[in-house]
Amino acid sequence: MGRPTQVKPARSGGNRRDFFKHSGSAAVAIAATPLLPLTGQAAVALNALFQHGVASGDPLSDRVILWTRVSPTNGRSAQVVDYVVARDPAFTQIAASGRVKTNIERDFTVKIDVARLEPNTTYYYRFAVDGSQSPVGRTKTLPVGATPSLRMAVVSCSNFAYGYFNAYRRIAERGDLDMVVHLGDYIYEYGSGQYGNVRACEPATEIVTLADYRARHAQYKRDPDSQEMHRQHPLVAIWDDHETANNAWKDGAENHQPGTEGTWPARVAAALQAYYEWMPVRVPDTANPQRNNRSFAIGNLVDLIMLEQRLSGRSEQLGTNIGHPSGYFVQSGAYADPTRQLLGADQETWLFNKLRGSTAKWKLLGQGVMFAHLKVQGAPLSAGGGVFLNSDQWDGYQPARDRVYEVLKGGNGQAPVNNVVVLTGDIHSAWAADLTQDPNNPNLATGGYDKASGQGSRAVEFVGTSISSPGVNDPSGAVANSLKPANPHLKYIDLHRRGYMLIDANASRCVCEFWNVDTVASLSNVQTFAAAFEVLDGTNRLAPSVQTPGRANPPPLAP
Repeated sequence: MGRPTQVKPARSGGNRRDFFKHSGSAAVAIAATPLLPLTGQAAVALNALFQHGVASGDPLSDRVILWTRVSPTNGRSAQVVDYVVARDPAFTQIAASGRVKTNIERDFTVKIDVARLEPNTTYYYRFAVDGSQSPVGRTKTLPVGATPSLRMAVVSCSNFAYGYFNAYRRIAERGDLDMVVHLGDYIYEYGSGQYGNVRACEPATEIVTLADYRARHAQYKRDPDSQEMHRQHPLVAIWDDHETANNAWKDGAENHQPGTEGTWPARVAAALQAYYEWMPVRVPDTANPQRNNRSFAIGNLVDLIMLEQRLSGRSEQLGTNIGHPSGYFVQSGAYADPTRQLLGADQETWLFNKLRGSTAKWKLLGQGVMFAHLKVQGAPLSAGGGVFLNSDQWDGYQPARDRVYEVLKGGNGQAPVNNVVVLTGDIHSAWAADLTQDPNNPNLATGGYDKASGQGSRAVEFVGTSISSPGVNDPSGAVANSLKPANPHLKYIDLHRRGYMLIDANASRCVCEFWNVDTVASLSNVQTFAAAFEVLDGTNRLAPSVQTPGRANPPPLAP
């Protein structure tokens, strides 16, 4: 029996994820598949004291965050929790142990920054309360020095209401991953039936208060597929908008109404308190929780630079240029204002210093919204640049994007920055792009781009589809193909399927594999390899690739 095709959000107003409707696309059709029983550790939510599983995240070379949540019993307001970390799943080689307290003020969540660990080492961990043990988790520290490879999954947009997290389960089964990177929209703020109706939300209404956000995080952490992904791999995560409210910017959001939902600062404070309680991440700046940008050195191979693009510096999104016959926008007027920010001045400076100062082979930027141009009408910059689709992504902040390109190109005494790979979520579809300032100008001598060779590209971008959030009903690829003439830099477009990206990097190339699940309407164990693209060291442009081999003899998964 099929599911309803689409349930619109209750709130009115524009949503960037609806922009494909201008192409005449219909809603996503979801086909049901048989329910699969849960067995073994897949049923970890049945543990009465550890209903929300275990997780780890923000690994460094000598430490990692361990997380769990204790479900309170007997009316207690505080609880003592023991933890142990071992080098083997049987816990015969203990590396660290200790005792911590949690309480009602932090919603009984437990977060421990376990230090003095060895680099590039897989560890197993568990918690205990009153003699009851949690499920066993598995994590890994980062390497130092010479590092031959990095292998990680990249995900975004996990909407509980819109379907099942089958992609999380497939990622959990991959024993050779170093980490999972989540690029935002880990939760969604809407209530039941407002944006998906495959599964009911808790609470049933839109979340606004601290209690609401805590309850929604708790529901997501009870999902068995999410639990298994967290249990097997460390997570590096940033937020996008739905961790607070749709189309957020530093002083508000499309889906926030002060008259009925209180002040925006109060809502942000509630959302971020719950986020930091319930996610296995460090707080980069306790004095300013909205600053979430941070970086991770993966030996000499990769600097993973994670950006915050919603709450700390973003200027308000502009509406479309209603005078244009398409209803989209062009790069003039307020769109050309160089004072408008996406990252904010402080984070922008931080990013530029990170890029220029990096000695790693690859610079991977983990961020929320699409960096590549996305146009309905193409034109070179000398003719205005064309007509754009989505003012919430970097297209709506072109002067800010141009400043990034100036860093990549070098000049004014600065060397060019090569081997930059942008990793993006948000848009519920999969894309691979060469990154060039002027993709519709074929003249390389004037800063243009050669579609055939890729010359003129300064970096590359891989955009991952969603875990479960809806894309475009485009099984034939007709809508995707309609976008290609105006966007010669886009080498791969899949608007239809759900899944994840797998990144495999070594000293000579960085490969992105696109993997799809067959459905999110019900539990399923089916996944398919869709396509792969790579960027070779020093080329800054994409080429077709093939599926990469998994690592031999990875450490055992957590039992």
